[in-house]
Amino acid sequence: MSGHSKWSTIKRKKGVNDARRGAIFTKMAREIQVAARDGADPEFNFRLRLIVDKAKAANMPKDNIARAIRRGAGLEKGAELEEITYEGYGPGGVALFLEVLTDNRNRAIAEIRYVLNRGNGTLGEGGSVSWQFESRGYIALPMGGHEQDDVFMVALEAGADDVEFSDSIAEVYTEPADLKRVQDAFEAEGFEVDTAELTKTPKTPLSLDEKTTRAAMALIESLEDLEDVTNVYSNLDISDEILADLAV
Repeated sequence: MSGHSKWSTIKRKKGVNDARRGAIFTKMAREIQVAARDGADPEFNFRLRLIVDKAKAANMPKDNIARAIRRGAGLEKGAELEEITYEGYGPGGVALFLEVLTDNRNRAIAEIRYVLNRGNGTLGEGGSVSWQFESRGYIALPMGGHEQDDVFMVALEAGADDVEFSDSIAEVYTEPADLKRVQDAFEAEGFEVDTAELTKTPKTPLSLDEKTTRAAMALIESLEDLEDVTNVYSNLDISDEILADLAV
């Protein structure tokens, strides 16, 4: 199982405190606003459906979701948001790929550079690490009482690329264009879909010693806390021992 993907799933399941919840809702509202530029109906705009589902799972108020959709559709005034990506390195040479939504490019890059420098990371040139990642669809399913063979069968028939299992989670990977079809197939068979999203996975995960791994994880979390950063992808391979500590 991809250590970084499972770490993200663990963080979502453990939830966030109230102090961070407002910041997360702000980020989600921005993502909804940008996605809604391509259509305000989640039934016909899959990108919008994904982020709206994510927002609902995080208990984001319905009014906030509706307002963000209206802003994206041009029905209500909102900030002009720009989509940008940045690339860099963290402790141990771990590759970092950042997705940013901002109304102030100068503020965004200044804050990212500050956090990287403080966390023993560096900002890279465009293209310096992006080649180490590939875009994929990602689905996380609680196993519950399901058998692995049942998950495999649905995934195979729906056209998924790969399935990985832990004690309690099945992680299903797809081509980006196939994510909706695979998600719909699992839901039609009565599976609970905990997460469905477009993501980036490392072609070659990087294993580091425990001290360096934890330092890289701390840097990633600091970057994720920045207002303008929506996603941080890395090639960090987190050991089962560290994941077990995080899950407690």
